Amino acid sequence: MVAVESGAVDVERTDAAAAAIRHHYDIGNEFYRLWLDPTLSYSCALRENPDDTLELAQEHKLNHHLNAIGVERAGSVLDIGCGWGAILDRVSRQPAITRAVGLTLSDEQAEYVRAQNYPGVEVRVEDWLHYQPADRFDGIISIGAFEHFARPDDAPAEKIRVYREFFTRCRDWLRPDGTLSLQTIAYANMTAAQANTFMQREIFPDAELPTLAEITAAADGLFEVCAVTNGRLDYAWTCAEWARGLRAHRAEATALVGAEAVARYERYLKLSAMGFRMGKLTLFRLVLRPYGSGFFEAKSSREEGRA
Repeated sequence: MVAVESGAVDVERTDAAAAAIRHHYDIGNEFYRLWLDPTLSYSCALRENPDDTLELAQEHKLNHHLNAIGVERAGSVLDIGCGWGAILDRVSRQPAITRAVGLTLSDEQAEYVRAQNYPGVEVRVEDWLHYQPADRFDGIISIGAFEHFARPDDAPAEKIRVYREFFTRCRDWLRPDGTLSLQTIAYANMTAAQANTFMQREIFPDAELPTLAEITAAADGLFEVCAVTNGRLDYAWTCAEWARGLRAHRAEATALVGAEAVARYERYLKLSAMGFRMGKLTLFRLVLRPYGSGFFEAKSSREEGRA
């Protein structure tokens, strides 16, 4: 078992995160199926051409993360915040893969992924703070989960502590030559104090976004940031496409979840698209590689030589 000694589990934080995730994602798979693309990717797509469809742009996004971890050479992959399993589906098709694990806090998502019977895939309804893998992974992918790790009442130092706990665990779960591919929404030219209370109260309760400075501070010394790309306008477009799909299926959605819930989601998608377009919010895709034990041993030797 890969042991992690970087901090005690915060049970209250874990329970709050689980409740928040279920509040949003367990409204029902059939509701999301009405307005997401066929892969059920509920995160920012990646447009490579102006005429890309939502489905094609989501495939580009999935390929970006799979290519980042070198999936064609990987034997094992961990997906933290696996959603409805789009990454796990593609990982399971790779001939070299012998082990793929997805973590989610949504019972509905876990049930859906398990029903697909992807070969070599295990799905766990478990917080990353509780997870203890039996062996290391060649690659870790986390898309859209990072923004749920901190809470609105966390001071910046506490946010960085939580993020550093995540990065510490990911480093220890990866093989020395492994890669972490991370995608997260972040604050851009807006502070946490300026965030819309409707989003925090009605859509993503107890969730708090990071800043790029907080992410890099938390990863410092643990991971080398190899690439950072900004998908802000991609996310504005993605939210607009989701809103368009929901409007087109409003009657069916209302029959499933009620008019109040549909109106709430339409408002959330409209506000999100506006926030990304105006630069209040942004979307980062980061590729990170652990410095590894060799880095720290070399650093220690150099420091001893100077002593």
